[in-house]
Amino acid sequence: MAQITSFTERARASLREELLDAAAELLPGQGYARLRMADVAERVGVSRQTVYNEFGSKSALVQAVALRTAAEFLEGVQQRLHAADDVLAGIHAATVYTIEHARENRLVAAALGTDVGEDLLPLLTTRGEPILRAATESAESYLGERVPDLADPAFAAETMVRLTLSHLVLPTHSPSEAADSVRGVLAALIRRPQRP
Repeated sequence: MAQITSFTERARASLREELLDAAAELLPGQGYARLRMADVAERVGVSRQTVYNEFGSKSALVQAVALRTAAEFLEGVQQRLHAADDVLAGIHAATVYTIEHARENRLVAAALGTDVGEDLLPLLTTRGEPILRAATESAESYLGERVPDLADPAFAAETMVRLTLSHLVLPTHSPSEAADSVRGVLAALIRRPQRP
């Protein structure tokens, strides 16, 4: 019986990924408002009800796409943080990666720069709490590990994430210049006198 359950779980996980892939492909061209569950279902070859059974609502589907995209970003960020010789170099490399990768990712680029995708922008801003939380927890873990005497790693991590998102949402500098700014702020936080 365990094999049947395992197969069923794998099949469901595979279906979920296919639905997420389909939604991620459709969102850049349709945005949130024009995305239809029927279109997602058709692309995968299942019924519209199957999509609703899996996610419950269009909002939950799009949030799942956003969280999966964020997880892909966080994996790349972690690789750059851990590959760097020191914390500040890691922060710089991770910030550059985030901004450059966002420009290359069709979904994020659409949210940041097209009229159609503009209704996706709240997933990074006003409704971006799940993404902010995931990124902040990841950054806090890294800072706590690499700078164990840091007075407030949670504050430093959230500052790093919020500054990076700010440069992402409203780009006024090159990725490297934005990363210089984020690194400078974090350097001040890391080097400030620690509590006794």
